[in-house]
Amino acid sequence: MFKENKIYIIIFLTLIISILIPNTSYGNSAEPPSILIIVPNAPNDLEVSARTGDNVIKGREINKLIETHYTFYNSQIKMASRHKDIDYIFTISTGDISYEIALEKPVASYNNIYTLDLDAQILTPGKLLSRSILLVAMRIILTLIIEGIVFWKFGFRNKESWIAFIIINLITQGALNIWINGFDPSSSYMIFSLILAEIIIFITEMILFPIFVKEHSKSKKAAYVFIANIVSLIAGGYIITILPI
Repeated sequence: MFKENKIYIIIFLTLIISILIPNTSYGNSAEPPSILIIVPNAPNDLEVSARTGDNVIKGREINKLIETHYTFYNSQIKMASRHKDIDYIFTISTGDISYEIALEKPVASYNNIYTLDLDAQILTPGKLLSRSILLVAMRIILTLIIEGIVFWKFGFRNKESWIAFIIINLITQGALNIWINGFDPSSSYMIFSLILAEIIIFITEMILFPIFVKEHSKSKKAAYVFIANIVSLIAGGYIITILPI
C-alpha cells in the first residue's frame, strides 16, 4: 500500500512545504515600520505610551480577545530616530500602578515585536512560545470541529475514514497555522495569504482524501473537500479577525 501511494505522499509533502514559502514575501508587506507591544489579558484601563526625547506618543490600541496590541509607527517616532543616543521609554499605567521600561537604543529592524509582562514589569523581544502554541492549537481545534461537522453531514461514519480525516487535517492545518504564526500580528493583508494557502490545501486534500478515505464515491469525497475548504476559509477569515496572529 505504501509503495503504491509513495508518489502521492511526495506530492502531498511538497504542497505542504510550499505553504510555508510565501511567509517571507507577505510577513511585512501590510504595515509600515513599527514597534508592537503585545499585552496578554490586558486590563481595560491599561495605557501604554512612549517617550522619545521630549515627545510623548500614545500607542494605537487594538483588542484581540485574549490580548491587546499597542502599536507605535515609525512615522510617530521619526524625531527620535535622528538622535541615536535617545532611548525609547515606555510608560505603562493601570489602576494605581505606573512604571517605565526603557529600550537601550532605537530599534533598527523593520517591524519590532515585544511582549509585556505586566506583573514582572518586563518587556521581552518577540512573541512568547507559549502564546504561539496556544493560538496554533486553538485554530487547529476550531478547524477540526468545523470540518468534522461537514464530514459527518456528508455521511462519513467509518472509523478508518475519521482516522484519515484527523491525520490529514492535523498535517494540513498544522502546517497552515504554524505558517500563519510567522506573520506579524498587525498584518492587514493576511486574508489574501490565507486564500492562497487554502487553495494549496484544497489541491492537497483533493489528492489525499480519495486515496486514504475508502468510504463513499470519489465524487462525494471531492464534494466534501470543496465544501469543507469553502467553510474553513470563511471561518478562518473570521477567526483571524478576532484571534491574534
